[in-house]
Amino acid sequence: MNSMIPLVNIVAQYESIKDEMDTAIAEVIESGAFIRGPALDEFEHSFAEFHGGGYALGLGSGTDALHMAVRSFGISEGDEIVTVPNTWISTAFSASYVGARPIFVDIDPETYQMNPLALERVLTDRTRAIIPVHMFGHPAPMDEIMEIARANNLRVIEDVAQAPLAKVSGRLTGTIGDIGCYSFYPSKNLGCYGDGGAILTTDIETAEKVRVLANYGQTHPFNHEKIGWNSRLDTLQAAVLKTKLRYLPQWTHRRRQIAAIYSDFLDAERIKLPREGLGVEAVYHLYVVQVENRDQCVDFLRQKGIMAQVHYPLSIHTQPCYLELGYNQGDFPVSEQLARRSLSLPIYPEMTESEIERVVTALNYFVGSNSPS
Repeated sequence: MNSMIPLVNIVAQYESIKDEMDTAIAEVIESGAFIRGPALDEFEHSFAEFHGGGYALGLGSGTDALHMAVRSFGISEGDEIVTVPNTWISTAFSASYVGARPIFVDIDPETYQMNPLALERVLTDRTRAIIPVHMFGHPAPMDEIMEIARANNLRVIEDVAQAPLAKVSGRLTGTIGDIGCYSFYPSKNLGCYGDGGAILTTDIETAEKVRVLANYGQTHPFNHEKIGWNSRLDTLQAAVLKTKLRYLPQWTHRRRQIAAIYSDFLDAERIKLPREGLGVEAVYHLYVVQVENRDQCVDFLRQKGIMAQVHYPLSIHTQPCYLELGYNQGDFPVSEQLARRSLSLPIYPEMTESEIERVVTALNYFVGSNSPS
């Protein structure tokens, strides 16, 4: 019996850099500087420099990053924020946390990213921001989104949780809008060993607002000018991320190689494969395909020792907590079809050629044996 091929192999990644990682963690433990220790400053500086400069602030999670970003722009009750319904729910929660209303627009059927034409149609005098989500590691159409945002005086908050190092017209995601929000959840392309997140911006005032909000509203020690939150990236996680950061380019390159192999050898007549838009470079946090009989396909792959997964089975507008927004099934047909038909295949830098071949063989067999005769 073949061993299970995981969706992502965090342990294999650790083993590939074990000595460096153990040293980095031990240095933090031996220093006793678990909160705001030197490794945090070092990681924030390195992460900003990695993206060409600006200001990076480590936070407690990707959800916190989105929340702090929205709040730093003064968005509040009665305002509207436009995003997509095919994302993790934290994107919409960031609007709800400040009393704003999330407004959804459908996605492009090929790239699964925000549809700029749909975006223009929902703008009102209450719209304050746009949150494009670089879903699955493929960049949103930032050139068009930024043009719309600037014409309407709107803030752009990039949700980069799944797409560090992805590129749009040669520019890195997270550096194009007003602020980039990152998640370092363990399974992300750049993941820590717990919860973690960050924001990235070139605007020092925005960076300072987030810093104050995330540190109990303190402008100076024991001087709380605002109602704030406790959202700090702890030093151990910063040390993990600082160690991993230098490997991210080669890990990203390997993800793109694996995606190319999948695309070359999977049955494109029976499987809808992901496609990259013009002028973009995806980083394949997830390799998402669409198939008929999706749930049966997932069961079949798991029986064959392949941990396929569904991201995400319910579009946000159909979630119970957002039924009050008044959306109906059928309002966002592309997102809803994706929720019904999509599944994510294993993809991680340490994946072997034999593992890739097992996935390709099993999925091709399923779609071939379940196609209409």
